[in-house]
Amino acid sequence: MRIYIIRHGETERNKAGVLQGWTDDPLNEAGRELAAITGRNMRPVKFDACISSPLKRARETAEIVLRESGNGSVPVEFDDRIREISFGIMENHRLDCGLIPLSEARLFLTDPFQCKRFPGGENVRDVAARTQEFLKELCARDDGKTYLVALHGCCVRAMLNMLYEDPQNYWHGRVPYNCAVNIVDAEKGSIRLIEDDRLYYDPSLAVDRYKLD
Repeated sequence: MRIYIIRHGETERNKAGVLQGWTDDPLNEAGRELAAITGRNMRPVKFDACISSPLKRARETAEIVLRESGNGSVPVEFDDRIREISFGIMENHRLDCGLIPLSEARLFLTDPFQCKRFPGGENVRDVAARTQEFLKELCARDDGKTYLVALHGCCVRAMLNMLYEDPQNYWHGRVPYNCAVNIVDAEKGSIRLIEDDRLYYDPSLAVDRYKLD
């Protein structure tokens, strides 16, 4: 079986570099267009099923990609385990807003396994536990089907952490770009990452807005 794991398109909070977490915002126009371009360039792929985070930005990305790739008849299922990390009191703020010490905020991007749980929220170990449970359960179906899974930046890294050559390098270089696609193959208990952060659009449109000076 093959699983295409896509991060959602851009939202207004992404554009502002704000932590979104469980805040349920839709895509902005640029995000919808990026999802549409991605979908059109995935036309050779025939999806059998789709599972999405229940948050609007992931659901909308899944629906657009399915429609534009010629898979519009595929229904979208939802799973709470692949919703984004909860940032607690930090939701709707930038990492450097001062609600937590700047040193702790930096850890989230430089060494997230050492970053404490966000007050009222989660840490990356929490997200890894639920997303990896989801992926292992999905792969255990071993049904030969092709899946689209739509979720979020921190979730992508948490889910795939167990497949990276260096699991301690949590961000794998960066927060995944909007609509970046990771491809996983699973067969007879073996799970392999075969394509890493693939962009189905012009790379000049890719922006990393989650950095600290």
